[in-house]
Amino acid sequence: MAGIAVAALTVSGAMASAETIRWARVADALTLDPHSQNEGPTHTLNHHIYETLVGRAIDGSLTASLATDWGISEDDENVWVFTIREGVTFHDGSPMTAEDVVFSLDRARTPPSGMAALHAAVEEVTAVDDTTVHVRMSGPAPLYVQNLTNTFIMSKAWAEANGVETAPNFAAGEEAYSVRNANGTGPYVLVERDPEVRTVLQAFDGHWGDAPAVTEIIYTPIAEAATRVAALLSGEVDIVQDVPVQDIARLEQTDGVRVVRGPENRNIFFSYDMSSDSLASSDAEDNPFAKPEVREAMALAIDRNAIRQVVMRGESQPSAAPLPPFVNGWTEEMDAFGDPDLERAAELMAEAGYPNGFSVQLDCPNDRYLNDESICQALVGMLARIDIRVDLNAQTRSLHFPLIENWETDFYLLGWGVPTFDSQYVFDFLVHTREGSYGSFNGSRYSNPDLDAKIQLLSTMTDLEERDALIAEIWDEVMEERIFLNVHNQVLAYAMRDNINLDVHPENQPKMTTVTFD
Repeated sequence: MAGIAVAALTVSGAMASAETIRWARVADALTLDPHSQNEGPTHTLNHHIYETLVGRAIDGSLTASLATDWGISEDDENVWVFTIREGVTFHDGSPMTAEDVVFSLDRARTPPSGMAALHAAVEEVTAVDDTTVHVRMSGPAPLYVQNLTNTFIMSKAWAEANGVETAPNFAAGEEAYSVRNANGTGPYVLVERDPEVRTVLQAFDGHWGDAPAVTEIIYTPIAEAATRVAALLSGEVDIVQDVPVQDIARLEQTDGVRVVRGPENRNIFFSYDMSSDSLASSDAEDNPFAKPEVREAMALAIDRNAIRQVVMRGESQPSAAPLPPFVNGWTEEMDAFGDPDLERAAELMAEAGYPNGFSVQLDCPNDRYLNDESICQALVGMLARIDIRVDLNAQTRSLHFPLIENWETDFYLLGWGVPTFDSQYVFDFLVHTREGSYGSFNGSRYSNPDLDAKIQLLSTMTDLEERDALIAEIWDEVMEERIFLNVHNQVLAYAMRDNINLDVHPENQPKMTTVTFD
């Protein structure tokens, strides 16, 4: 594809049949294991192969999937009851039962599963019969079902036969049969897998749902933005999920191309090691990020509007709060930010003991978020104005994420979606002390036992007004501590042939089962 002419102005070349979709995006799924990694592109591909108990519609509402009904038990407020869909089969032809659901939920909630924090309040999962599952919580948990939209159900027998009873540790580079092979109940069967090159899926004839219009998916990661767009213009691919912001306007004016836009339920931010005595990548003898004056100075140095205008070409929503407006707990007050104040930032640096600044390495992905490396480059220049000398280390996300999970980075960029549409998801993964199921992406090493206790209370609070008040209290402390240096909320654009209909999904998880053709 490197030889495709970028200057093409109209869609040309071979056209795919109405049954085949050739789908390209910036990066591949990190793994096919359904519980190993809690990461957007990984979930997006796996949603075509595996299924969850409940789904998430375009409007954010929950939909029935492998569970046809769910609710809190009338006899015990600590128990969730799920009615499991009958007549569902795995791709190997074996029937799905409640035992598979029990196995999958237990697997997902057991570290090193990347999904464990979502199920931290679960005490026990039991199969009452072939179609009924009870999930006992540590207390009343009225919002637990919201945590299940990315927890996939897999075959217990298949997992046992292939030695993958527990999820492989992605951060440690652990290999397992489930990393490259799959056996789900989803609408598509895996027929070919060449990681980072090509994945082919075909419609599953035995699926319980309506047959999709798309009967074959050819999924191709294309890291280079210009090559990705050129592939669409030449007719080599049909849908581009990650449209570069600099190409949106041109594509909107191109014959034969349709561009669909919408806000994403995802926030982009920087964070830093706040707890270590010193930083491995810095010339400072101590840890500058441990000092609140330095964190405030950095907040005063960042120019979010400039990033929006220059880096994102207007395609972002600048914000100070590390959660999108979709999410329960978001307020306009916490989202507000002022203009940069370099004079005050310099004063704060001197007060903290760094009148001549310090050096540090910034770790950044270059193939995960819209213009991620360019955002990092912009921050490097902005921090230089207050004498923070940043060495940028940009690399593929498969190398970047383990740095955060293994506490091997001093300073990093991360994007975070909130599939539960609730602030607790942010707190559980990013704020809570890293222990047990909690804090798997808390790369800041922030630890506050009092705040941890408040976060854990959220899972089992039944008075939602009281719960929202506690969420606000937690956010007040998080924002005051400046655990995150927030940049913006992402805005998405999908580009496709103009006879294809596909809406932007707020989770950036388009499903090819929803595609229709004109």
